Amino acid sequence: QEQLVESGGGLVQAGGSLRLSCVSSISTFSTYAVGWFRQAPGKEREFVAAISWTGDSTYYENSVKGRFTISKDDAKNTVYLQMNSLKPEDTAVYYCALAQGAYFGSSKIYDYDYRGQGTQVTVSS
Repeated sequence: QEQLVESGGGLVQAGGSLRLSCVSSISTFSTYAVGWFRQAPGKEREFVAAISWTGDSTYYENSVKGRFTISKDDAKNTVYLQMNSLKPEDTAVYYCALAQGAYFGSSKIYDYDYRGQGTQVTVSS
């Protein structure tokens, strides 16, 4: 049974927008910090953004600051990643992951207890 399912990826032109969703079936979802990671072909997985379990704090990788916004809706067990002003270098598979609260903002995937299968984002120039 998949515990995290991402959706919302697709093909978009540079400058466009996408909103990714990460839906969790984990009953204690609201107690976890959530992170988004991405991995482009031939590159290492990299941290993108994170939100604390309370939703009060967010943290972004420098290259997406001002363009991406992470948010969560505990009533829907869902975390969103709004991506604006997309660039070709944003092309990657995007994953969401859950971590214990103390690991909020961690850029290390092994600090996260759960990870989804990912959704492909392709930005054409």
